Amino acid sequence: MTNEQRPMLIDHYSLIIAHWSLFIDHCKLTTQELLKKVRQVEIKTRGLVNHVFSGEYHSVFKGRGMEFSEVREYQYGDDIRSIDWNVSARLNHPFIKIFEEERELTVMLLVDLSSSENFGSAQAMKNEIATEICAVLAFSAIRNNDKVGLILFTDKIEKFITPKKGKAHILRIVRELLSFEPEGSGTDIKGALEYLNSVIKKRSIAFLISDFIDEGYDSALRIVSKKHDVIAITMRDPRERELPRVGLMKMKDAESGRERWVDTSNIHLQHAFRYYWQQHEERLRKLFLTTKVDRIDIQIERPYIKPLVDFFKLREQRL
Repeated sequence: MTNEQRPMLIDHYSLIIAHWSLFIDHCKLTTQELLKKVRQVEIKTRGLVNHVFSGEYHSVFKGRGMEFSEVREYQYGDDIRSIDWNVSARLNHPFIKIFEEERELTVMLLVDLSSSENFGSAQAMKNEIATEICAVLAFSAIRNNDKVGLILFTDKIEKFITPKKGKAHILRIVRELLSFEPEGSGTDIKGALEYLNSVIKKRSIAFLISDFIDEGYDSALRIVSKKHDVIAITMRDPRERELPRVGLMKMKDAESGRERWVDTSNIHLQHAFRYYWQQHEERLRKLFLTTKVDRIDIQIERPYIKPLVDFFKLREQRL
């Protein structure tokens, strides 16, 4: 593909995937409606955490180390390397040191709110599934006494919520995800990663949730992944994988606002669309591989819990 051809293909690509479905007019939720939706998300996602996700999170994301808790009398079978010789000498009886895992971690949720996330050809849109995934991860984190923070971004940083513990804090995050109305419409993954590095000084577990329809963030991802444990959650819709042949259609790019007529039956456009998508996926695969960033691929027309559980099980096997 020549450099002259590439921008046109990217333009076709963004137009098609951003608007191959009916647009939904998002009205502001009333307080009562918002609280009801928060409660619905809480009930659904906490149930998944309790019945499907139990133990998976804890076994994969361990604390930073071990800290001394207390001493107790030596029992048959205890590791002799844990004997506290000073206490044993004073009491004339063997005692061992008991250590507890430092469980407290910081989990950061970086959520793409660009206009291409307001898209879905199945029963839900990308941003709706992203909200539920964030809730599952957040409830799993607080169940293990970890802090959870949130960065909402478009082509700018829209909102930052400082990492904290507790159910009330998680419900606040869910409320923001359900009701926040971004000012921007584009996507700047590089800016989000750089912001994470500047506001979170200690190592964190950073879930980057996006459709990754962006460029120019490779270097930032390499830098951030050396400091934080970055996990990419890619949001995909079936209409992004295949362009239906329905003839001439007027399409509008949600992020740039540009409009154009597109002949979806054009065989050259079909091939270009397929080729660009393959190239895009291959580029992501290589980027995540070289930066050692794990990926969870979410197809929004399918249940998202299986890819999450599969990821945790695979990661546990690597430990």
